[in-house]
Amino acid sequence: MTNKEIAAIRPDALAAAQIEEKAEVVGEGKAKMPLLRTFLLAILAGLFIGMGGMFMLLVKSDATLGFAASSVFGAFVFSFGLFFVFIAGAELFTGNNLMTMGFLSGRYTLSALLRSWLVVYAGNLLGSLLLVALLKLANFAGMGSGAVGNTMVSVAAAKCALPWTVAFGRGIMCNILVCLGVWMSFAARTVVDKFFCSSLPVTMFVGCGFEHCVANMFFIPMGLVTFAAGVAPEGVDTAALNLGGFLSNLSAATLGNIVGGAVIVAGMYWMAYKKGA
Repeated sequence: MTNKEIAAIRPDALAAAQIEEKAEVVGEGKAKMPLLRTFLLAILAGLFIGMGGMFMLLVKSDATLGFAASSVFGAFVFSFGLFFVFIAGAELFTGNNLMTMGFLSGRYTLSALLRSWLVVYAGNLLGSLLLVALLKLANFAGMGSGAVGNTMVSVAAAKCALPWTVAFGRGIMCNILVCLGVWMSFAARTVVDKFFCSSLPVTMFVGCGFEHCVANMFFIPMGLVTFAAGVAPEGVDTAALNLGGFLSNLSAATLGNIVGGAVIVAGMYWMAYKKGA
């Protein structure tokens, strides 16, 4: 069946075979993008994802919400960050794991893929840290009579305390869902479509407590800065809340995200629609 025949059957959205082709074309554009533009757009993506995390911290600081309501609503507002990336235009490392498809089809070299990933990863980190600095300046931790600051430290401490293998497994699960959201957004034809395609999988991964390396570039440094300022919530074990805990979590989440996105989602869809074609 040709793409025109598929489009006639499903005029509201692209079919999976068309999505795979689009993912390759998009990946080729990313691989060939000038590095300065890539870096600047990656800074924005780090900032946008951090803003989603910022909003989530605000929601989770409301003690009147039950566990389920706090988890689901907090996860939903976090998804706004990925929506900003899609619509405003930015480069996010986890979503760009789908670039594996274009590489496997020979559209660009492994060196071009890795160079793009490295530049985007560095830009995402810088954007995340920029938001940490801005929120520190704005005393965001002081909102809710200090409840937001307590949540910042609690979230960061919990992430740093995760065993490496657990964070790795949660990183795999996270980017299966994130890349599924990106994959489905490629099918979308309107802004509203893209919102729902991106928000549902992201809400699921955040609500389930999975690990996203770019989000953690914001959550953990924000918690570290807040903890260093003297915020220490009662009953929260902060023993692992340090640079070592940050690097352990970040390395596990990053590698897990690559496996979930570049290997499982991108690899399987490529094999199904290109290798097996």
